[in-house]
Amino acid sequence: MSEYWLEFLTLAGVHLIAVASPGPDFAVVVRYAIAYGRNMAICCSLGIGVGILLHVAYSLLGIGLLIKTTPWLYQGLIFLAAGYFVYIGVGALRASVQGEVPLGLSETVEDTLQFSHFQAFRTGFITNGLNPKATLFFLSLFSVVVSFETPLSIKMTYGIYLAFATALWFIALSMVLSNAKIDVWLQRYRQRIEQVMGTVLIFMGISLLFQELI
Repeated sequence: MSEYWLEFLTLAGVHLIAVASPGPDFAVVVRYAIAYGRNMAICCSLGIGVGILLHVAYSLLGIGLLIKTTPWLYQGLIFLAAGYFVYIGVGALRASVQGEVPLGLSETVEDTLQFSHFQAFRTGFITNGLNPKATLFFLSLFSVVVSFETPLSIKMTYGIYLAFATALWFIALSMVLSNAKIDVWLQRYRQRIEQVMGTVLIFMGISLLFQELI
């Protein structure tokens, strides 16, 4: 059992470095925390955590290797992810100029809130799930760090931990950003921050396309 603990600690350490690095997930959580508040950012964070399970499933079922070794499938994922990153980036830029608008139209405030929370979760899930770099990262993680002989049940436990740790990390970020004192400062520069986050997302989308086309 000791070899599994060493494997787990290595996995957790590499994952911690990766999840702490700024990327699309970080950008959308920051945007939701500033534009919609703590609860929306937490919903987005939970969506990101569930999105990790998608990458883990790819790795355990061999789908990630199929994506990596099938050019047209991988390119399709690249274009889809790039388009989505640009889409939400443009949305952030428009919101910073026009002021925030409801995420969806509904007859009641309660329905609007329910829809908004779901959309925040969905945004987090899609942002993480479509990220091709995340797919390759987890494929490499389970190929290099985790032994082929490790039982499937242990690998699934690793995957659940990675999803939980990712969600917890971004929930903590959401809590920090929505702290009363920090929130006052963030709201003061809200438009500029949204412009920066939107620009970052658009840049990431264009970078994905550029890396694929050159």
